[in-house]
Amino acid sequence: MKKLFYLGLIGLMLFEAANVYFIMPMPGGSQEIDSIDIAYALHTWRWVWRAGFALMIVIGYASSSFAKKWIPPVLLIVLAGTVYAANFSMAADTMFYQPETLSMKDTVENLVDPDRLVLGVEYEGQAKAYPIQYLGYHHQIRDSIGGKPIMVTYCTVCRTGRIFEPVVQGRIDEFRLVGMDRFNAMFEDKSTGSWWRQATGEAVAGPSKGSRLPEFPSAQTTLATWIALYPNTLIMQPDHRFQAEYDSMRTYEAGRLTGRLTRRDTASWQAKSWIIGVDADGTSKAYDWNLLMKERMLYDVLQGKPIAVILSEDSASFVVLERITADQTFTLVHDTIKSGENAYDFMGRALNGNGHDLKRIRAHQEYWHSWQAFHPLAQPYQLPQ
Repeated sequence: MKKLFYLGLIGLMLFEAANVYFIMPMPGGSQEIDSIDIAYALHTWRWVWRAGFALMIVIGYASSSFAKKWIPPVLLIVLAGTVYAANFSMAADTMFYQPETLSMKDTVENLVDPDRLVLGVEYEGQAKAYPIQYLGYHHQIRDSIGGKPIMVTYCTVCRTGRIFEPVVQGRIDEFRLVGMDRFNAMFEDKSTGSWWRQATGEAVAGPSKGSRLPEFPSAQTTLATWIALYPNTLIMQPDHRFQAEYDSMRTYEAGRLTGRLTRRDTASWQAKSWIIGVDADGTSKAYDWNLLMKERMLYDVLQGKPIAVILSEDSASFVVLERITADQTFTLVHDTIKSGENAYDFMGRALNGNGHDLKRIRAHQEYWHSWQAFHPLAQPYQLPQ
């Protein structure tokens, strides 16, 4: 019966380790294999597995006599440490916390540096900005805009910012950070227990698998550029309880962190290179950030739509706009976009009395490995010869 004790002990330790391994970035390529179904099955039936192994331990211990009485207590202490590490120290939702009270201030009371990057959203005449330095730690901020609830998300390992309406099966739901899938943050909803991928808003496991969260169009700009566009915006302020965590993210947005998961490859088309990913009617394309920095404006046609990828004069903010015709070109003057007699602000809104707005195309700055993972057919943009 000693074997039963040891089998139960080793089995429970391996089970707890597997629960973490498949949903966290671990050595051995845990995030490079298609393991989401295995991970979800382990999570769903975790109490059955735990009860089975615990029963083996109890029966094996009660039915055996150990020559060295100190061995079982020591092994049980090791097991307890493994269980604690797997469920607390290494659990995503105990490593990253949401602010208990969200503080939003206008431009007069704002304390955030205007050079900081923000994820901005405008809806029903209301505008809000969320600094990436803070989002990168929290991963998720719950708020509302224009009378609708929003879930503002960010994944530093993929460099992805998305804003969703947190509605599951027609009802507003709560979400917790549960781990990662293909290096992308993954959330679990409270009502169905489904797992949702942050980069796409798609449920990848559970009863809601295949569903998508409604997404709000968002923009990544410097705070100064966002304020110039939306002077009445509200801006998320720091929660000083997390100041140490914010400080650790101070150089992330500039690409100066050196960690394996959050560094930047300064060369083009490497795993951690920055790109602008664009989706249009099911077709996706990636635009090299280095090329955009050099050219400042890139013209292309995607699914029959002529577009322009435009970099702001601050060299950090960007926008992708649909051109009226394939031969339409722009000039940028202090972030005013000009085309012939027409003028637009940086978001494509007409500044002429009789002008028409340019349609903004959904686009995101990401690491190249992230865009490839979730847009496997994406083509890298090349300058016309």
